[in-house]
Amino acid sequence: MEEIIKKPIINEKFSALNEKGVYGFVVAKTANKIEIGKAIERMFGVKVNKVNTMVVRADSKSRFQRGRATTGRTQSYKKAIVYLKQGEVIDFFAGI
Repeated sequence: MEEIIKKPIINEKFSALNEKGVYGFVVAKTANKIEIGKAIERMFGVKVNKVNTMVVRADSKSRFQRGRATTGRTQSYKKAIVYLKQGEVIDFFAGI
C-alpha cells in the first residue's frame, strides 16, 4: 500500500493557520478525503474535523545555462488541508 501522507507543508501561510488548527500536507494522488483523515488521526493521535483536497498542477520552468535555455516542468501533487477539532494541536518539531 502506498504511503498516504508524504510530508507536511511548512511555510509562512500554514504556520499562521496552525494556531487555528489548520494544517497542510502533501498526500498521494490516489488518496481520498476519508483515507487522509484516518491517516492523520493514526499518525498524530488527533481528531480530524474536515479535510479539503486539491491537485496542484505542474508549472513550466526555464533557466539559462551556459548560453542555452533549459526548459522543464515541476511535478504536480495533491495537497490536503486538514481542519482539526477545537483544542487539538499537531507539533511537528517536538522531537527535535
